[in-house]
Amino acid sequence: MDGSGVPDVPNCAIEEDSRGPASANGHGLRILSRVIVDTYNEELRDEEGFVGDRASGRAFSAILDDWRERLASTLDEDPFGDTPTGSISKTTLDKLLTGNDTVAAGLVHTAVEEFAHELGTVVRRFLRLEGWCGTERIVIGGGLSSSQIGQLAMGRAQILLAGEGTTLELFPISSHPDEAGLIGAVELAPDPVVAEHDTIVAADIGGTNLRVGIVRIGRSGGVSKGAVWKMEHWCHRDDDPTRDQAVRRLVEMTTKLVERAVAANLDLAPFMGIGCPGLIDEQGAILNGGQNLPGNWQEDGFNLVAALSDSLPRVGGRKPLVALHNDAVVQGLSEVGGMTDVERWGVLTIGTGLGNARFTNRSAK
Repeated sequence: MDGSGVPDVPNCAIEEDSRGPASANGHGLRILSRVIVDTYNEELRDEEGFVGDRASGRAFSAILDDWRERLASTLDEDPFGDTPTGSISKTTLDKLLTGNDTVAAGLVHTAVEEFAHELGTVVRRFLRLEGWCGTERIVIGGGLSSSQIGQLAMGRAQILLAGEGTTLELFPISSHPDEAGLIGAVELAPDPVVAEHDTIVAADIGGTNLRVGIVRIGRSGGVSKGAVWKMEHWCHRDDDPTRDQAVRRLVEMTTKLVERAVAANLDLAPFMGIGCPGLIDEQGAILNGGQNLPGNWQEDGFNLVAALSDSLPRVGGRKPLVALHNDAVVQGLSEVGGMTDVERWGVLTIGTGLGNARFTNRSAK
């Protein structure tokens, strides 16, 4: 077993799985049509807690907050005044990087530099894991990846790692982070769904936001042609719902989108792919790692797929097949089409926590 609780696969010499392409009749699948999910949801710890938390969105905010306090106490100056750090948008920070206020720009640059060191440290720790050996490229997802500050942090982290002799590429995720966790769900769909329909329903459940979307597959199939047609977004952190309230809201958002898809005469498949934090068992239960979700999603007896089974709207008169997987895995799957030039690659998603997954391309063997 590796640290995620997922059975080990000898990742530096993986052989073709005898079962062949996955049928998607399960959850948290390791063997998919185009990739093997070597490991995911690794929960590395040190004396300070989860190592991944050092490169999370919260970690960046804490670093910026710390430097604001130092600046205010030493120079009696804070470019942000009384605005709480959590209320400062990434767009504002991006503008300050190239603005005329040198103190504000220096403050943001300093926070980015410290965060880049933390990101480099986290990447280094992952690369030591057996499940991450031989990783050639890491895609960075999550909200921070689309910002200038996030991309600057990635570049600095890659340079720091290169300076230590680590040959590795760090790339921002190519789809918009708000959409990547929906687009990747196409890779969870059974082959007939991809071949016979134009669109699927997908959901991305996170520690702060819940998104549901209608994703176009494209007749040629695969996520390289995927795009979000319509999306519903709910920032559940603002409402502090219970688990059951969140599940009901998920159903409501899905129902609304299915109705819109039917009205638009889309060829919607009776399938729904869902990304959710944590380690997912084959029955659709969340075993661990769901602590940032609203309420207790790891409670014995709770199963998200079962909770949705009788509530989701029928599509074409059929109850939709649901496939549940880890949200970092699903975000990573949105990149499958662009990873044909490497064999082993991973994804880190910078959000409320730090999601992670490592893949090996099946076509590369």
